Amino acid sequence: MDLQIHKKLIEKSKRGDSRAQYELYKLYSRAMLNTCYRMMNNHMEDAEDMLQESFSDAFRKLNTFVYKSTFGAWLKRIVVNNCINEIKRKKPELQFCEELPHPKPEAEANAGLTVKQIKKAMIQLPQGSRIIFSLYLLEGYDHREISTILNISESNSKSQFMRAKRRIKDILTEEVYYES
Repeated sequence: MDLQIHKKLIEKSKRGDSRAQYELYKLYSRAMLNTCYRMMNNHMEDAEDMLQESFSDAFRKLNTFVYKSTFGAWLKRIVVNNCINEIKRKKPELQFCEELPHPKPEAEANAGLTVKQIKKAMIQLPQGSRIIFSLYLLEGYDHREISTILNISESNSKSQFMRAKRRIKDILTEEVYYES
């Protein structure tokens, strides 16, 4: 992995070159908007606000970027942290999945699922569980990183991920069962 990808643009951006900053924005904004969108529970207006705030923060903190990771990974950390901080600001306590009963075996179905169906099911998760599910499965963070980001135990992150995964499966199974 080339940790110095886009180094010329980054160095120009560090010196305040607005064209270089705009080029970095164009290179990374779409991927970061997708992350914001998932984190903000599919609310585009909130996602766009978080994207702008994250890029502003990144450009303010750019002198702290020292190529120990890729710029994209560094930027994604800022995006995820900003989204989590905004979610915490709006709601004082993250809500997590409770242990839920499993659906009846006859409701089980093995159908080809679409990304749209999975995203729709994710919306129904409690906020904390949805964030953990998204950070782990979609953003590629491990449970140790998630526990640090959310200030929870690593075992809590793992159990909430498993509960969220099970709940999504239940939601999708119920959906398939009721449609047939």
